[in-house]
Amino acid sequence: MSVEQKGLTVTVHFGGGAENLFGKKKDHKVCLPDAQNEWTLEKLIFWIRDNLLTEREELFLQNNTVRPGILVVVNETDWELLGNEKYKLCPDDQIYFISTLHGG
Repeated sequence: MSVEQKGLTVTVHFGGGAENLFGKKKDHKVCLPDAQNEWTLEKLIFWIRDNLLTEREELFLQNNTVRPGILVVVNETDWELLGNEKYKLCPDDQIYFISTLHGG
């Protein structure tokens, strides 16, 4: 990361209906504030809750993580292969939250 950068820039994408919880906007390029410690997916999830989520937190979060039925993909790789919440974010990461939950 360059010295002049004031935070960590990543792009967060929502799909499969999850975008409805975020003002119906699918793509969010965000600059995460400087922090003493590195940004992880766990920290990002709570940042998303506090800064992007516009309604119904229970449809995005459950037990301090994304709820079952929401796929999380980082740079085209399932987060389970990257250590789930413990993955350390890198500049320009592309993070996808894709809902597989459908009403009936």
